[in-house]
Amino acid sequence: MAAMKENTRKVFEYLREVDGQNVVAADVAEALGLEKRQVDGIFTSAIQRKSYGFREEAEVELEDGSHAKVKFLRLTDAGKKLDLDNPDGE
Repeated sequence: MAAMKENTRKVFEYLREVDGQNVVAADVAEALGLEKRQVDGIFTSAIQRKSYGFREEAEVELEDGSHAKVKFLRLTDAGKKLDLDNPDGE
């Protein structure tokens, strides 16, 4: 099977580092030097669809006192334990 793509690995590793912190795709993109669109695509196709992660909806208060809905990126236990060097288990 194909090896995990470099950017997918970066997203996995970053989410493992910040486990328990509230991060959205824009935070991950900024930290890794990627576009938010890339992070959203990677998360959806390589992580969420394979049950390695999920988006947790929440509401946050902005500086002006208004509220906005956000989706925090989280890894499941399977995503936290996945062997990134052998993601297919072969």
